Amino acid sequence: MLSYEELTSPEREVWDAYPTGHPTDLRVRGPEDDPESGETWGPERTVRATVLATLLLGANPGRAEVVPALRLTGARISGRLDLSGAEIAHGLWLEDCWFEQGISAYGAATRTIGLSGSRIPGIDATMARIAGRLELRGSAVRGRVSLVNARIAGELVLSDATLCAPGEWALFAGGLVMEGGAFLHRSIVHGGIRLPGAQLPGGLSMKEARVHNPGSHAVIADHARASTMAFTRGFTAQGTIRLRGAQIADQLAFDNAVLGAEGTALDCTRMQAGDFVFTPAAPPSGAVDLRGARVATLHDRDGTWPDVVRLQGFTYDALLEDNPTAQDSVVRRVAWIRRDPGYVPRQYEQLATWYRQIGHDDDARRVLLAKQRHRRSTLSPAGRAWSHMIDAMVGHGYRPWLAGIWIAALTVLGTVVFSTQTPEQVQKDQGPPFHALVYTLDLLIPIGGLGQRSAWYFSTGAAQWLAYALIAAGWLLTTAVVAGVTRALSKN
Repeated sequence: MLSYEELTSPEREVWDAYPTGHPTDLRVRGPEDDPESGETWGPERTVRATVLATLLLGANPGRAEVVPALRLTGARISGRLDLSGAEIAHGLWLEDCWFEQGISAYGAATRTIGLSGSRIPGIDATMARIAGRLELRGSAVRGRVSLVNARIAGELVLSDATLCAPGEWALFAGGLVMEGGAFLHRSIVHGGIRLPGAQLPGGLSMKEARVHNPGSHAVIADHARASTMAFTRGFTAQGTIRLRGAQIADQLAFDNAVLGAEGTALDCTRMQAGDFVFTPAAPPSGAVDLRGARVATLHDRDGTWPDVVRLQGFTYDALLEDNPTAQDSVVRRVAWIRRDPGYVPRQYEQLATWYRQIGHDDDARRVLLAKQRHRRSTLSPAGRAWSHMIDAMVGHGYRPWLAGIWIAALTVLGTVVFSTQTPEQVQKDQGPPFHALVYTLDLLIPIGGLGQRSAWYFSTGAAQWLAYALIAAGWLLTTAVVAGVTRALSKN
C-alpha cells in the first residue's frame, strides 16, 4: 500500500480529487498536450499506474454521501495498469493520456471505463464484467483490444479510434455479450475484427469506418446475434467480411461501402437477416457468397454485384431495387443469377414466383425461359439440340405464339409453291377439287384431315419434297407445343 508521503505532486492531486470525483487536469494548454508526444512529458505530468490501481481498489474512499470517481486528463501513466480480477465499484475516466504499458482488466468487475483521446499499447479485458460502458472514443491503441467472453452492460464505443495490430486481430471479442451496441464510427483499424458468437442487441455500427487487413479477414462475426449491422457511409474493408451463420433481427446494410478482398469479399453463408441492403459504392473486388442465407427483403441496385455471386440455397421474401426500370428488370435479375458459377434452378423458380406475386406474369415466364436456356448447357449434345428446337418453335412453352408464326410462314410457303404446280389425283375424277391453301394446312395438321391430302399428291419435283417437309414440320410443331406446354405447367 502506498503512503501519501510517497506520492509525487501530480499523484497527490489525483489522490485528493478521487473521493469526490473531481477531475484532475495536467495539461499545459499547448501543442505539447497531444498524447502522441506523451513519452516526452516530464514528472510534473507523470502518474504511476500503481497509484491509479490503489485508488480504484478503495484506498481513499472518502465520505459516504459522495460518489468517488477517477477522472484524469493529460497524464503520462508509467508502468502497467493492472486491474486483473479486481472488483471496482466506481468509474474510471482517463482523457488525452499516454500509457507506457498496456491495461489489464482480465476477469475484473468494473463500472464504466472511459479512455478517450489516449494512446495505449493494448487492452486486455478478457472475461471482464463492465456494469456500464467501455469507451475508447478518439484513442489510439497500438496493440490488441481483447474482449473475449466479456460482458458489457452498456455500449462499446470505439468511434474515431485507431486500432493498430497489423496482421493480427486488432479487436478480439469472440463471445462478447452486450446489452447495448458496438459503435465504430469513423474508426481506423489496421488488423482484423473478430466477433464470433457475439451478442449485440444494440447492433454493430461501422459507419465511415476503415478496416485494413489485406490477404485475410477484415471482420469475422460468425454466428453473432445482432439487431442490426451497418457497414455504411463509405465503410471500407481491405479483407474478407465473414458473417457465416450470423442472425440479424433487423437490417444488414452495405450502403455506399467499399469491399475489397482476394477471393471472397463477403461471406454470408447461412446468414439470416430481416432486410439485406446491398448497395455498395462499387462492385466488390471479390465474390459474394450467399449460399444457404435467408433474408426477408433483398434491397440492391444495378451495378452493385461482383462477377461471382454464389446463390445456391439463398432465399428471400421480397425484392427491392433502387431506380428500377420495368423493361430491363428481368434482364438484370437473370444476369444476377447467372453470376453463380453453377446452374441454380431454384433461383430462377424463386424469382419467377416473386414476379407472379407482384402480378408480373409475363416477367415470370421470361425468367423460366431463361432457366431452360441456362439448363441447356448442362445437357448432352442431343439434349441441347432438342432444347434449341423447342426454344425456336415455342420458347419451351413460354412463347406458344411462336408456333403460330411458324405455321403461318409454312402455310404461305406451301400455298405459293403448290399453286404453281399440278398435283395428281389419288383416284381419277373423285374427291374434292384441289386447293393449295387447304392442301398445305392438311399437310401441317397431323391429326384428322381436310380431305386434300388423301385426294391429291405430288409425285416428283420440289413440291413433293416440300410436302414431306410440311408433314414432318407438322409433327415437330405439335410435339414441341405439347412438350413445351407440359413443361410450363409442371411444377419443375
